[in-house]
Amino acid sequence: MSITARALDQGPARPTLDGLMAPKAVAIVGASADPARIGGRPVDYYRRAGFNGALYPVNPNRAEIQGYRAYPSVADLPGPIDCALLAVPAQHLLGALDAVADKGAQGAVIFTAGFAEMGAEGAALQDALSTRAREVGVRLLGPNCLGMFHAAIGHCPTFSSALQNGMPLPGRVGLVTQSGAYGTHLLELARARRIGVNYWVSTGNEADIGVAEVIDYLVADPETDVIGVYLEGVNHPDLLFAALERARLARKPVVLMKVGTSVAGAAAAASHTASLAAADDVFDAALREFGVARCRTTEELLDVIYAASRAPLPRGRKLGILTISGGGGVILADSAAHHGLSTPPMPEPAQQALLARNPLASFANPLDVTANAVNDFSLVRDGLESMVRDGGYDMLASFFTSWPASKVLGPQLHAEFKASQPTYAHCPHALVITAEDAICAQYEADGLLVFADPDRAVGAMAALAGLAEAFDRPARAAVPAPVPSLPDIPAEAVGEAAAKQILAAAGVPVLPERLVNNADEAVAAATDLGLPVVMKLVSPDIAHKTEIGGVALGLKTADAVRAAFARLIDAASTHAPDARLDGVLVAPMAGDGQELILGLRVDPVVGAVAMVGMGGIYAEVMSDVVLHRAPVSVEEARAMILRLKSAPLLTGVRGRPPADIAAAAEALSALSCLGAAKAAQIDSIEVNPLLVRRDGAVALDALIIPAVAQG
Repeated sequence: MSITARALDQGPARPTLDGLMAPKAVAIVGASADPARIGGRPVDYYRRAGFNGALYPVNPNRAEIQGYRAYPSVADLPGPIDCALLAVPAQHLLGALDAVADKGAQGAVIFTAGFAEMGAEGAALQDALSTRAREVGVRLLGPNCLGMFHAAIGHCPTFSSALQNGMPLPGRVGLVTQSGAYGTHLLELARARRIGVNYWVSTGNEADIGVAEVIDYLVADPETDVIGVYLEGVNHPDLLFAALERARLARKPVVLMKVGTSVAGAAAAASHTASLAAADDVFDAALREFGVARCRTTEELLDVIYAASRAPLPRGRKLGILTISGGGGVILADSAAHHGLSTPPMPEPAQQALLARNPLASFANPLDVTANAVNDFSLVRDGLESMVRDGGYDMLASFFTSWPASKVLGPQLHAEFKASQPTYAHCPHALVITAEDAICAQYEADGLLVFADPDRAVGAMAALAGLAEAFDRPARAAVPAPVPSLPDIPAEAVGEAAAKQILAAAGVPVLPERLVNNADEAVAAATDLGLPVVMKLVSPDIAHKTEIGGVALGLKTADAVRAAFARLIDAASTHAPDARLDGVLVAPMAGDGQELILGLRVDPVVGAVAMVGMGGIYAEVMSDVVLHRAPVSVEEARAMILRLKSAPLLTGVRGRPPADIAAAAEALSALSCLGAAKAAQIDSIEVNPLLVRRDGAVALDALIIPAVAQG
């Protein structure tokens, strides 16, 4: 079942979004005869868009509004409605909602502000509104939103200024935005970029319908090929992630700009949309899991939407470059390296064949045909066709600066591109030029992407490659269930000894060890465990024991153990006198291996998230980490480990023996299952280091911080 058919609280089924998104009859309650007013703009837009359904303006003071018959009340409408636009003051909304429900409305758009974005009192009003909507069976868009449009049918319940200059260009893009004003800005820029937008939805406060449900609707919609999203916060992450996974499995690109990544930005987002922003690194990892093209700027967002809506997805990451400028070719090649694309050279026989016709050119990759193409434009076609036929490139980039704008050179160049188009029709091809819109549109009509900047061109195609890779991943395999009867997490910070017991119960390997409280107990433990041993202070209040001298390694004799015990206790008294001390941990030396850090963090939006990175004292310095929503399977854990920049240290480099990555993956998966199962009790778990040996892995230190300890 689509998530649009379920209540947000997983209750009984509710109306779908069809009545809101594709109605056959619409009432505008609070309609105005003045097209400049908020209640008048939608009427004007419906008229100009040629809405193919019935439109009923409601205004008790008018018999006619902008050419439409007006009605004194909703009860006076001549027939049933599917959707209502409620442009009335807050105190009249509940009555208006009841009235349109009586007329059969399944959806309502609410412009009115003054709700959750204004604080506790407004939030209470919003709760009352959404409760009434549930009772009468009407889905709400808003409040505090600019509305939406569905261009193909002329459905325009919006007062956005973006439609004042005309309807959007025809196209198959759906835009979903939590900010109406910024969404209007995106619409204007999309028009300038020649991006056709069919749906535009501003969700506002999301009292009912949120970004997730609109995405889910557009995934199933046959008129939509690409979904663009402007996101400030996430109210229902499970619904959002379900919709994003549906989009991935349907091979429908989702291109998303998430703001509120800074402390100041996150605070602004919360006050603007009454939403909670997730930590950016965690949220970014979740988006990668679902194959979302994450964009950092408006320019990048529009570039990727533009490319995804016009070009096929590439089959791989090999980029072929054709240029008339050595400089342009170098810039494109550098950009390819920056964006993770490869630029392998053309096969030698193909290079020689092209050189025979153009001896002064370079045909490795980039293929620089030089200005000699002015004398023989067929060199352009030969180069393009050879790159596809002989080079086997997955995507192409061509640099021709201002040639297309030339009245002399332009028509000849365009003819060569048009003639060679069938050869490269299966792969994206970006043309980097400067020319007026009409000329750019000609090349776009022939299947090319047009950019003025080389890096933007390559960045957009790299995003397409990422989408293709995500779409080719199979559906996520089932993750093993956590070990039965896992112990609960204590309510206070859990020190190393107790943390290791919990981790061991979950399946994370640990060494045999003993917690002692005096020197005699330390010597006895060392003798039983076998010398040499390591000794460590155990305290939930000391996170970095090495920094205060709280670790003693390689203790080979009983005297060394006694002396080490005294030093450790003295270090605690000197450097952490207020710390709670559980005792000293004695354990056998673990041997050699590569140190990793494993972590589990419970994010307020994304939920439990597993982490792996370079461990030991370098964890914070290196900042080489990979995140993934928990729980993760062993296979997913292995993939996380191999994505680390430091992964060669595990696979074997410069003669070093390979480490047991399989054992490390099993430990990471077990930790993630524990975190997912006990997420309500956990703030974070850290295993640092996990020593990954040639045979096996073992957790050498651990710390668990429960959720209540952060309150």
